Amino acid sequence: MEVYIVVKKEVTIINETGLHARPAQLFTQKASEFQSSIKVIKEDGAAGDAKSILGMMSLGLTKGTKITIEANGEDEAQAVAALVELVEQGFGEV
Repeated sequence: MEVYIVVKKEVTIINETGLHARPAQLFTQKASEFQSSIKVIKEDGAAGDAKSILGMMSLGLTKGTKITIEANGEDEAQAVAALVELVEQGFGEV
């Protein structure tokens, strides 16, 4: 059994409309490309499955919200890097 170290990084939502339906879909699609277990954690501790559009939408992520993207699995570093890049680019809306 392989043991993986959890990789995580904090990032801030920068697009004006936050994580509405289209960015949530982009985020979950990108997350689903990876084998690792991935979750998004808000500052208040609320967490959602990064591969679930409902899980992401229920977090109510607005502009300025700081989140931690956390992944655990064989491609954890690549998953976190790709998702952080997506958020930092404002989901293509900035």
